[in-house]
Amino acid sequence: MDQTAANWQKEIYLNGFAGHRSKVPVDFSRLEAEAKRIMSRNAYAYIAGGAGVESTMTGNRKAFDRYKIVPRMLCDVGARDTSISIFGHTLPSPFLMSPVGVLEMVHSQADLAVANAAKRLSLPYIFSNQASFPMEECAALMDTSPRWFQLYWSKSNDLVESFVQRAQRCGCTAIVVTLDTTLLGWRARDLDIGYLPFLEGKGIAQYTSDPVFQKMMDEPDLGPEVQRRVTPSSLVGLVKMVNRYPGNGFFKKLRSGRPLKAVRKFVSTYSNPRTTWNDLKLLREYTSLPIVLKGILHPDDARKAIDHGIDGIIVSNHGGRQVDGAIATFDALPAIAKVVNKKIPVLLDSGIRGGADAFKAIAMGATAVCVGRPYVYGLTIAGAQGVYEVLRNIMADFELTMGLAGCRNIREIVENTLARP
Repeated sequence: MDQTAANWQKEIYLNGFAGHRSKVPVDFSRLEAEAKRIMSRNAYAYIAGGAGVESTMTGNRKAFDRYKIVPRMLCDVGARDTSISIFGHTLPSPFLMSPVGVLEMVHSQADLAVANAAKRLSLPYIFSNQASFPMEECAALMDTSPRWFQLYWSKSNDLVESFVQRAQRCGCTAIVVTLDTTLLGWRARDLDIGYLPFLEGKGIAQYTSDPVFQKMMDEPDLGPEVQRRVTPSSLVGLVKMVNRYPGNGFFKKLRSGRPLKAVRKFVSTYSNPRTTWNDLKLLREYTSLPIVLKGILHPDDARKAIDHGIDGIIVSNHGGRQVDGAIATFDALPAIAKVVNKKIPVLLDSGIRGGADAFKAIAMGATAVCVGRPYVYGLTIAGAQGVYEVLRNIMADFELTMGLAGCRNIREIVENTLARP
């Protein structure tokens, strides 16, 4: 497939000339507005919201805006190469698809639709630990297309090992350990409506499909059981929980008690605030795959990652969803890139909205970037096709920005292509 910007741009214009316009907006603000119109209130709060007053989300965007691209003229950019190499794999463009959980909130095909789009684009899809479909089902749709797996460090090391080994068996080529969610951030939008999708059994498909987790469900939960008053709302939630649990027969599943046990066990074990650098040694025993740490914002942590033999890092503040007032990822990138000094790949996520953002990130030392919310909005509007179009738009924008700045390939995108604030 010809993925060049010129080809995609021409297709859009010719379709427009024929009166066929995509329902997936190219402009990000319009893309988000259209997705918001379609989403439920609960879904939009969960997907679009951030921690606290959401200053980190705002800061992520402002950080990119402070740096300006300085185009150079009369450079032969007739042939452009956007490919990169990472962990021995060549990718057509420096974009990966970030792990986003509970996608069933916005589309029935959820992770499966994203996997389909990733396959068409040959871009790595980082399977979410909080997926709506098991990783094996997504992998089966992707054939040999690249995929990684995101890991939340559970209170059960046996479950961690099981997740990692499943990921390796289904063809994932890297494990991404998310470090910044050992506790759930103070997310005002979700708290205002008192909604957490996991309590309805959503976003826990990796768990309910796991043999270790199934055994854990038979163990007693730690701590006293809290009694809740039965209300119409809680009954609706129970129905959703039972429907989401794998298997046939609503009343059979209800009588088994397994759906409720699964949610309780998930809530009590999904993340571990006592996780430390020493725990990473176990991961090396569990897998030979490259290990990537997601959530690095301090150069000293980047240095520790290298000292612990980590294979890559993702500079991330979880899209502004964890710490309100945290440093913007783009502001954190230069110091981290300097410490790493190209010893391992440095990726960046949180705030990427277009090709220019990716260009700036690469200029300041990133190997690649990860895209999250934009493709979720595309999924909301048009399923797999929506994800595909959003990523094609960003890839084309990046290629054209690169060429118009006077760069023929990724190697020519260097720090002096930007004007610092």
